[in-house]
Amino acid sequence: MVTQLSATPRRRTALAALGVVVLTALGACGAAEPSPSPPPTPPVATGELTRADVDGWLDRTIPAAIETGRIAGATVSVVHDGEILTSRGFGEADVAGGTAVDPETTLFRVGSVSKVVTATAVMQLVERGEVDLDTDVEQYTGLDLPHEHPVTLRHLLSHTPGYEERAAGLIGAPGVAVDLRQALVEDPPAQVYEPGTTPAYSNYGNALAGYVVEAVSGMPFEDYVDQNVLAPAGMTSSTFAQPLPDGLAARVAQGYPTSDDAPIPFEMVGTPPAGALSSTATDMARFMLAHLGHPTGEEILSDATRELMREPALDASTLGSLASGPRMGLGWFDESRHGRAVVGHGGDTTAFHSHLQLWPEDGTGLYVSFSSTGADGAAHLLREEVLDGFADRYFPAEVATPSTVDAATRAEHAQALAGRYESTRGFHTTFLTVAGPLQPITAEVVEGDRVRFSAGVGLLPAVYEEVEPWVFHEVDGHGVLAVRTDAEGEVELVGFDSAMSLMPLTTGRAVAVPALAAGAVVLLLTAIAWPVGAVVRRVRARRERARGDVVPARTPVRLPRTLTRVAALSAVLGLLVWGYVLVTVLSTAPLAEAVIRVAQGLTALGVLGFLVAVWRLTAEVRTRTGWFRVTTAAVVLLGFVALSIGANELLLLSPDITY
Repeated sequence: MVTQLSATPRRRTALAALGVVVLTALGACGAAEPSPSPPPTPPVATGELTRADVDGWLDRTIPAAIETGRIAGATVSVVHDGEILTSRGFGEADVAGGTAVDPETTLFRVGSVSKVVTATAVMQLVERGEVDLDTDVEQYTGLDLPHEHPVTLRHLLSHTPGYEERAAGLIGAPGVAVDLRQALVEDPPAQVYEPGTTPAYSNYGNALAGYVVEAVSGMPFEDYVDQNVLAPAGMTSSTFAQPLPDGLAARVAQGYPTSDDAPIPFEMVGTPPAGALSSTATDMARFMLAHLGHPTGEEILSDATRELMREPALDASTLGSLASGPRMGLGWFDESRHGRAVVGHGGDTTAFHSHLQLWPEDGTGLYVSFSSTGADGAAHLLREEVLDGFADRYFPAEVATPSTVDAATRAEHAQALAGRYESTRGFHTTFLTVAGPLQPITAEVVEGDRVRFSAGVGLLPAVYEEVEPWVFHEVDGHGVLAVRTDAEGEVELVGFDSAMSLMPLTTGRAVAVPALAAGAVVLLLTAIAWPVGAVVRRVRARRERARGDVVPARTPVRLPRTLTRVAALSAVLGLLVWGYVLVTVLSTAPLAEAVIRVAQGLTALGVLGFLVAVWRLTAEVRTRTGWFRVTTAAVVLLGFVALSIGANELLLLSPDITY
């Protein structure tokens, strides 16, 4: 989802999202030997993985951070060697009531961490032979979706069905019933990539996988998961139900923008399999133990199925060169770090921010959740600090592998990567396509052969160095980039996350927002000049009458000038309404369709102003009104041209206003 229910933080993430293979290593005769940079100093383990040490570390890390970050509450659980090592609560579940967070009883909304539970339910059906990972899901759902290419459960669980993003219906109004089937068939997203080829995080795709569970089992998705996953795993304080059942409703933590703000009403997730789970820290510990092969209740999956879920779901046969980078398992993100295998999943709602990680080879799991975004996004930063700090403290990094790429090739490839990008997790056929070029991700060469990427969806700013041909590792970090090039050797995709990648911003999309902005400035000045000019003309006319001068008759340019100003005003008002539309939609607030149509109507009048501006310029030239008026008319015409280019490229006039 746009900013909510995403696969955050940092590299897997959040919403987009959301590995690419090497085509060829460009070498030359007589190339210099590789000159690897010295590896970063690895973190040193400073603690033993015991309850006492973990509790001490958490006490030093979280309480002060949530207070200064204005985060209402936090909850954490850690499992190791088949047992719950610790389960902790910090801060308040209800600020006004002063209720403390209890890891045993306080429920948090886990956002997209729910997707791993959904994948678990799907894999139970796979294990029983009721569904197949590589069969078109329409055979199970009966839904006639507008797919150009068949979509399988393997695609859905690995975020490669090819769907664009959808924002509508992400979070519903409190108390309004959620209908999973209706949410899937009403305005489904377009399939903009061939399935299996392009990692692009999709809440819709995961929800469709959840509907397969519902359709095949004959039970509502929430009931199936409760009876076949949660209850057997001993997760008696967890549910996908919305609103919460009476027995749990009184125990859910309030969600807040910051601890100083009023609480947010209980969020009704429009596609429940993608993010509706509510759970306690202790229950999430039980889920981790079940996936590590140490269930506290019944076994919910066999060892072979759990291992299959953690393995890469796709290979180079579809991803091309992406097998060199992080790849999705069946529901799990590859979050390996420090030379150790790690799988995980993050999740965000408007207020709650969570993450779960498993270290399967070490029998360890970590879950953390916060009930506020906090001041300046403090929860996102603290979540990273907890995840990185845990890894550095208990599973320190091994010595980095030196680069096998010579200096000249590193410099050449770094230069090839430089440019502007947008996430594959985005909007492509709706007016929200503006979100990509509005906040492009930039890559620039630093130190001659390294690349610095700016922040973006699921990506924090960082510097990368090439360690294998077209494979880049984060300097002093654990991020990995894998680059896919086309037949001409141009960068096609940059895989930075298991379920998201970056694609170069096309020339048309790159100029769309600047063109729209430039046109808006020109037309705004034109609209402002209208009343100012009218006042000036009226004052001048009074003076001329007072002197007995003859007031000039109306000229042939009067009408085109007036119509040009009307069109300019319409365009400016249209863009203001579009700004309101974008802010409303991306904040998941409800929006009347009529507002979008008003924005389109005003913008259309502005675009038609191009014709009037041509008329005006022609009239100014023919009547020889002077160089200033002719130049002004030409500039205004260019403003309408820029507006038209931007509006066309960003689909502001598309008859389809679904989003």
